[in-house]
Amino acid sequence: MDPTSRHFGVAIWLLLLSFWRLASSASNYNCEEPLVLSLPATAFDSSSALSSSHSPSFAKLIRRDGSGGWSPLDSSREQWLQIDLGDRVEITGVATQGRYGSSDWTTSYILMFSDTGRNWKQYREEDIIWVFQGNTNADSVVQHKLLHSVKARFVRFVPLQWNPSGKIGLRVEVFGCPYKSDIADFDGRSSLLYRFNQKLMSTFKDVVSLKFKSMQGDGVLFHGEGQRGDYITLELQNGKLSLHINLGDAKLRFSNTHTSVTLGSLLDDQHWHSVLIERFNKQVNFTVDKHMQHFRTKGDSDDLNIDYELSFGGIPVPGKPGTFLKKNFHGCIENLYYNGVNIIDLAKRRKPQIYIVGNVTFACAEPPITPITFDSSNSSYLLLPGTPQLDGLSVSFQFRTWNKDGLLLSTELSEDSGLLLLYLQHGKLALVIQKAAEKYVVITAGNNLYDGLWHSVNINARRHRITLTLDNDVASAVHATTVSQIYSGHSYYFGGCPDNSADSQCLNPISAFQGCMRLIFIDNQPKDLILVQQGSLGNFSDLRIDLCGIKDRCLPNYCEHGGKCSQSWTTFHCDCSDTGYMGTTCHNSVYEQSCEAYRHQGKTSGFFHIDPDASGPLPPFLVYCNITEDKSWSIIEHNNTELTRVHGADPGKPYTMSFNYNSSMEQLEAMINSAEYCEQEAAYHCKKSRLLNTPNGIPFVWWVGRANEKHPYWGGSLPRVQQCACGLEESCLDLRYFCNCDADKEEWTNDTGFLSFKEHLPVNQIVITDTNRPNSEAAWRIGPLRCYGDRQFWNAAAFTTEASYLLFPTFHAEFTADISFFFKTTVAHGVFLENLGLKDFIRIEINSPKEITFTIDVGNGPVEVTVQSPVALNDNQWHYLHAERNLKEASLQVDHLPKRILQAPDEGHFRLQLNSQLFVGAMASRQKGFMGCIRSLQLNGQKLDLEERAKVTPGVKPGCPGHCSSYGNLCHNGGKCVEKVNGYLCDCTHSPFEGPFCREEVSALFEAGTSITYIFQDPYPVTKNASSSSSAIYADASTSKENIAFTFLTAHAPSLLFYLNFSSHDYLAVILSKNGSLQVRYRLSKERSLIFTIDSGNFANRELHQVKINRDGRELTIQIDQVLKVKHNFSSEADFRAIRSLTLGKVTDSQGLDRDVAKANSFGFIGCMSSVQYNHIAPLKAALRHPSIAPVTVLGTLSESNCRSLVAVDVNTATTVYSSSDPFGKADEREPLTNAVRSDSAVIGGVIAVVIFIIFCIVGIMSRFLYQHKQTHRGSQTKEKEYPEHLESSFKRDVDLQNTVSECKREYFI
Repeated sequence: MDPTSRHFGVAIWLLLLSFWRLASSASNYNCEEPLVLSLPATAFDSSSALSSSHSPSFAKLIRRDGSGGWSPLDSSREQWLQIDLGDRVEITGVATQGRYGSSDWTTSYILMFSDTGRNWKQYREEDIIWVFQGNTNADSVVQHKLLHSVKARFVRFVPLQWNPSGKIGLRVEVFGCPYKSDIADFDGRSSLLYRFNQKLMSTFKDVVSLKFKSMQGDGVLFHGEGQRGDYITLELQNGKLSLHINLGDAKLRFSNTHTSVTLGSLLDDQHWHSVLIERFNKQVNFTVDKHMQHFRTKGDSDDLNIDYELSFGGIPVPGKPGTFLKKNFHGCIENLYYNGVNIIDLAKRRKPQIYIVGNVTFACAEPPITPITFDSSNSSYLLLPGTPQLDGLSVSFQFRTWNKDGLLLSTELSEDSGLLLLYLQHGKLALVIQKAAEKYVVITAGNNLYDGLWHSVNINARRHRITLTLDNDVASAVHATTVSQIYSGHSYYFGGCPDNSADSQCLNPISAFQGCMRLIFIDNQPKDLILVQQGSLGNFSDLRIDLCGIKDRCLPNYCEHGGKCSQSWTTFHCDCSDTGYMGTTCHNSVYEQSCEAYRHQGKTSGFFHIDPDASGPLPPFLVYCNITEDKSWSIIEHNNTELTRVHGADPGKPYTMSFNYNSSMEQLEAMINSAEYCEQEAAYHCKKSRLLNTPNGIPFVWWVGRANEKHPYWGGSLPRVQQCACGLEESCLDLRYFCNCDADKEEWTNDTGFLSFKEHLPVNQIVITDTNRPNSEAAWRIGPLRCYGDRQFWNAAAFTTEASYLLFPTFHAEFTADISFFFKTTVAHGVFLENLGLKDFIRIEINSPKEITFTIDVGNGPVEVTVQSPVALNDNQWHYLHAERNLKEASLQVDHLPKRILQAPDEGHFRLQLNSQLFVGAMASRQKGFMGCIRSLQLNGQKLDLEERAKVTPGVKPGCPGHCSSYGNLCHNGGKCVEKVNGYLCDCTHSPFEGPFCREEVSALFEAGTSITYIFQDPYPVTKNASSSSSAIYADASTSKENIAFTFLTAHAPSLLFYLNFSSHDYLAVILSKNGSLQVRYRLSKERSLIFTIDSGNFANRELHQVKINRDGRELTIQIDQVLKVKHNFSSEADFRAIRSLTLGKVTDSQGLDRDVAKANSFGFIGCMSSVQYNHIAPLKAALRHPSIAPVTVLGTLSESNCRSLVAVDVNTATTVYSSSDPFGKADEREPLTNAVRSDSAVIGGVIAVVIFIIFCIVGIMSRFLYQHKQTHRGSQTKEKEYPEHLESSFKRDVDLQNTVSECKREYFI
């Protein structure tokens, strides 16, 4: 090289180094020196070299020696360049170039590190094997700063891709600095004892740090204990680290309830692992490598009291040298510090505080072990030669895997002894010797051998006896006898078979093995697997030699919400049983977020689990959903909703009651925050017991709400206003006070109202302090928590232009991202949302009227999940979209179409890293804007308030009308969907049904002589002052169409079911004949009647039957129980006149009835009838719900019932069935206790009043019986008040006497 070129190269190198130092972080300020530049040629090694001028010693960055760099003999992924840095150093970065002046360069590579040049470890970032981007030409330098530094002596560059027009070419540099450490090597029978200066060491703060490496899965790293029961132990157990700790409670230790935390996995891999334990009082941070767990210890003290000493490496038994309580640690420990004390340094310097037990050396002895990894599920195998025709067989090795099944060994025995197979099947080890496809030896051993731990296998055969030993447990070895004598084979196939297995005499009856092996012995001789790698021994395919690539895919556990993680070699699986969540990672809740969402699904009142934060961290909980026509109430009980009496409380000895709900406070807050309105009834009944001590006194009663805040206001008042409801309304008994009870009267009174300030709810405690004066007493009640509405479910925004969009904070979802929303539009394309990172991004868009696409890139390149709809999605109706991405898959579902799923790769980037704002309604580039509406947008359970953001954003409007176009089909049986600002409701005015979705039948029992007559008239005179909701009970008497429907149940025939009076002589009658057949009789003139008889069975059979009669003009159809029975066309002479009246049951004006109808009418109808409709009139519903305003007359006894509940029940004995929407069996939560509570002195008067009351009710019943033909009836019942049993009987009676009038309204049917 000429001097000019050399000086130019040095100048570039110095400039490069200066830039490198500027880019270095403060944490590695003095750790970026070039480490390769000064190394001798002997420090370089490689898998091969193209020629002597392409040797690895020429692979120094910037240099042009030889052919200008290293190139292997052939370019493949098995090639590598290795550098011995001379000693363990801290490595912080690397740089590469191609081979000088050539077309040979490497475009991507991975790094591997080792302390010994054996047992390599791949460099990982984000828990994946990190692929470094290399060069794009031969001479430019590409540098990489390591995210975390590595301590190692050897480094390998493994090319993955190279210039397709050339070969692999490399020049490299490694940056770092010297690394100094103190190391101790423990042989499994030794330990270090750190002895204190005093007998007892008591600490409230401890910090222990160390690094360790080991091939053993079990062993104590350190231990200390005290006589009071204090102890701390760190030990390896099955390749995991367990920390046991107890502070000052001996009982806990013996009852095995001490604090124990386990972290890490696969820690017996002979690689360095870091440990940090930080304790402050009972708070502990336990960190293993990059995994940290915080926990609180048990015990009765904050101090850790250790007697005499701490032991490291084992727990020696006092007075018994060489004896240990548990298995000792076997391996190396580095930089061991206890509370700032360097333990190993003290031991090296032979300080008196340290006592050495056994043989502890201060250099790490590295066992010469070469592991191998079988990666491929179909092509990995290792072929090793054996010594054929020996009398017997001996094979041993160790393996570890996550797979339940896989071939471990296949060999053809000599002398026609057969074929020996060893494989895993369902986690058990199976050894088979077969000959000519016949298995004549089958033995099994072990269980759950796919646990990721190292397991040793030893096969020994001699003459006719074969032995299988697992994990060196000779006592449990399995033996078998063979028919033929066993002779050793020539070729031993491990892990699988080559493609030409027939020629190789290798048989694999199961899948290939995926996992690691080491310490392979054949015929009692160890096999050097490095020779296999060099090509001088055996053969192999798809193996990684000199490293074990096992990975614990369940650490960390990516199964959410308590899902149980299991794994195979390539992936993990989540068991979501009993979690309340579903999906591949247990991310999605199986429950809805609110009662409003259940209402939207068409559910009716009942108990439901809700999950207000959806896929968020809060678990679901049980509520009662009271779904009414216009609201969906969520009701949560607490432990005391009864009226409770209080005596003897004063400020010095207050009465306190705390409330426990069936949900956590976080769950309740989530429900309250999501609701539109919440309330809790607060009732205080008092006699000479003050409440808030108004106007200016210190309150005698207060309640504690959310955040443990004390609140001195009462139900019906406002926050921070020390008043009751009567104070705001200026209606208190004494206007000088702001609460009725504050008047301090001798008589019973009360203050009752609803607490409805959401930020203060729920009520957690009530405190009462004024019931200890003479004649002073009180009773209180705090009702259940009740909320209605869902602020998010109908939260929407309308995007009116393509340039409009909303901005929200960055969506942070590294491992799991779920996005859900409703949309409606008329456009063919547009972006719903997009969020960008430096390279990663996420986007959801409508590409065409029938296509939705979810696109995501986590660093492996963009992937798309597309749903094709059979119908257009731009139909201006609401459609639901749910997109999800997790470590296992990306999925997209639209409405109820099949979910489209795209599996994630087993390896590669998996963290979604976004940093821009979230754009809703357009791309981040402001292009491809969406026009339409988006509603109920949620990201990982977090609800975005579209309406609030839309209020301040041009081109976007809050809210979006038009819900009925999508949800009108939820209104059944003629119910009409009515638009609301937030949602919709079903108007059941024109339907014979009622309820939130017009699906609840209105039914009634008819007795002998009962009739309902509906008179058709001009609606105006009656409805001009009536409400709009009642106006629909009137209708014109148009005769062009007749739509009649009703359901009946009876055991009586003949009966008159339905009668329509056209004029004095014309009518339509539906009767049951004596034989139970059903007749529909039209009389359209005095001389002629049309009779349609359905005799397909006895309809008086105590079963429900549905009748539908439809006439459109002159065409008539009759259906019975959904079956068409009659189809008829009236003649042109038929004259349908105006309708006068409609009667259910007995007709009072029987003139003009023919003989059969009159005979049926003599009995009327006895039974149950429901869902009666004539065109848009529901006469039965009008009689039961609007008797005072409807033109309807009820004669006889009519009682509301449920026909379906009476099936197979004798309708003669059926009584009134009452229903309630309250699931807890209490009075309506909105109805406060009335008037005053009587005093105990009224007991005698109360008894007399009860007797008078009973007599009065008996007289009332008899009078009703005598005059029942003049009375109308509504089938409702006032529910009884319930009180706790501990209330005194006089107090209960005093309250009940206030309701005597309402009690007498109860109906009785004989």
